Amino acid sequence: MTAIPSSRDELCAFLRQQIDRAKALRTVHRSDPQGSAKRRALREWQQERLSRTYRDLLESPRYGPAAEFFLSDLYGLKDTSARDAAVERLYPTMVKLLPEAGLYSIGLALELDALSEELEAQLLDAVEDKLALRSGITEADYCEAYRRCDNYALRKHQIGLFRGVGDTLAKAVEKPLIYSLLRGMRRPARLAGFGELQDFLERGFRALRHMEDASELLDTIERRETHILDRIYARHPHPLDLDAVPAESTGPAR
Repeated sequence: MTAIPSSRDELCAFLRQQIDRAKALRTVHRSDPQGSAKRRALREWQQERLSRTYRDLLESPRYGPAAEFFLSDLYGLKDTSARDAAVERLYPTMVKLLPEAGLYSIGLALELDALSEELEAQLLDAVEDKLALRSGITEADYCEAYRRCDNYALRKHQIGLFRGVGDTLAKAVEKPLIYSLLRGMRRPARLAGFGELQDFLERGFRALRHMEDASELLDTIERRETHILDRIYARHPHPLDLDAVPAESTGPAR
């Protein structure tokens, strides 16, 4: 997990750094139509993979809304430019008004976002030749590209960040006052031009409140993604086959 910055100034700098990391990569993507098309094709393939891996959660009455939120809002095909711009515009207000714990929580979420953008860019470079030759890629193509990136430690860090962000959100949802304040901000946020960010936050809160205890969902995602990552690096013939993923992780298989 990312070390907690030791002062408020360091927290503010940490938050600014994560905003700039993701913004730089997205600016490159949006300025390259061909690259953007390939990135979308890769994302479509990955989203379909996630839909298979978590079909049981998506179909669960209890976990379905939260799983759908994670897939569509946190790792989907939506254009996040308006949300990104809102976060950047709110930065001066956040660093003035939020407590240090709040700054760290938002910074952690933005670090996950930025790291995911960087890892996706590396993966896109590794699999770009396959995307150029045909409309889709195979499981073998994808896993070979994963290994070619040779960033196992960063992928493990990404999974750890996801868990940390999930735990932080789950704790926030347990506090009724936070949800009441969020709903009370609906009209002011839209008048100020932060409507998309407000909608994103409300969808997340509703989804997490619906399932009450998030620990089982987060445990499942962390366990499956770690096991799949280990099997990709172990050159398992079908590492994405969920039927072969055990109930408990067997640990690194490198």
